[in-house]
Amino acid sequence: MENTNIDQSRRRFLTTAATVVGGVGAVAASVPFVSNMSPSAKTKAIGAPVEVDISNLEPGGRLIEKWQGKPVWILRRTKEMLKDISSLDSVVSDPKSDESAQPEYAKNQFRALKEEFLVVIGICTHLGCSPSFVLKGEGASISVDWKGGFFCPCHGSRFDLAGRVFKGVPAPRNLVIPPYKFISPTRLLIGDDSEAV
Repeated sequence: MENTNIDQSRRRFLTTAATVVGGVGAVAASVPFVSNMSPSAKTKAIGAPVEVDISNLEPGGRLIEKWQGKPVWILRRTKEMLKDISSLDSVVSDPKSDESAQPEYAKNQFRALKEEFLVVIGICTHLGCSPSFVLKGEGASISVDWKGGFFCPCHGSRFDLAGRVFKGVPAPRNLVIPPYKFISPTRLLIGDDSEAV
């Protein structure tokens, strides 16, 4: 014999409560899986693009980031630095960057998308040492007419503020320019230059 006195409102309440609890449980169980889908710091270091905030980078200042396990220097050049770069074409080995590694948009005198900002891998092209950043006025021991740039103390290679190698030093090529783009006026993306602006 069937019971016809079933409380329908109680049944709806229990069904709704079970559905809500089950849904919350499913979401909670999926959180670890979804969070593991975003790239880890290790993955980013291996090769994923790295986003950099340059809003606080003062003229003449430098930031150091890591991309693919390599130091990437971001230098904000002053007007004086840009003028000094222009005066060095006759003393650098590859002034037009014909034999260097850089994206096509950085194959210019300043080796940059925007001449104010140099983005360069901070590894000497001789034996892979990391050169020092030496400003104008601090490099009397490097050269009497030092205009600023990068000096590798290991074997004496010198690079100007565009990463161009000087003549007569062990390093064979200019410093490498990685792919990059500006994703806003104050943010760079290193490792991706699709539709670079």
